[in-house]
Amino acid sequence: MEQGKESNEKMKVTFLGTGTSQGVPVITCECRVCRSNDPKDKRLRVSIHIDYQGRSLVVDTGPDFRQQILRAGITELHAVLMTHEHKDHTAGMDDVRAFNFKYRKAMPVFATPQVQQALKREFHYVFEENPYPGVPQIELVDIGTETFDCLGLQVTPIEVMHYRLPVLGFRIADFAYITDAKTISEQEAEKLFGLDVLVLNALRRKDHISHLTLEEALEWIDRFRPKRAYLTHISHLMGKHADIEQLLPPHVHLASDGLRIEV
Repeated sequence: MEQGKESNEKMKVTFLGTGTSQGVPVITCECRVCRSNDPKDKRLRVSIHIDYQGRSLVVDTGPDFRQQILRAGITELHAVLMTHEHKDHTAGMDDVRAFNFKYRKAMPVFATPQVQQALKREFHYVFEENPYPGVPQIELVDIGTETFDCLGLQVTPIEVMHYRLPVLGFRIADFAYITDAKTISEQEAEKLFGLDVLVLNALRRKDHISHLTLEEALEWIDRFRPKRAYLTHISHLMGKHADIEQLLPPHVHLASDGLRIEV
């Protein structure tokens, strides 16, 4: 599927976090990655920020959301896109309150009905009929696998499977972001051709039941042939950033926390 750019303006993408559900370093771990002094081996839970055509979006609000927003200096946020319901992708949603206070309106959160059910369960106090004063104001917006309008931007979801759990990646213009993937259907794969940049999860080098390995991620990249690719959702079991970077093709890189790219 070819999806042209909407304007000549560059999309700016910031990697807020590039780690797994445990982050890196892992609590109690003494491995060489967790003990590394290289800042690129320090990884908060996975998330990105997109700045494009006057819209400021984040994909997922994990447990480190507050720290990530402060670290990146983000003062404008207009919407949240949720990939799936696991806590390392949703646990920080409460901190959108700051933007509620700033804009005096609810934050649009785009999510599938399944993810919405989880948010209503985990953040029940937000969705009560008479909520406690000061809780986040959330406007849940239904999405599925069809292209939807997000504040004037056309966003195409890409459904991948995280073992048995459906997870959404997102494509905006010629940029696509996929996390927590292991398999993809042929129909959904068609949405990933013609990209300038593909961001894809790669957990580690050894096989895993619900995440792509480094080898599998490189096979996906070879199939879809983006101009550039970045790997995210990286475990301490992958190895040190500097060592793995040397093994990659010239157009493929390990993402790191705080990395900013233009598309």
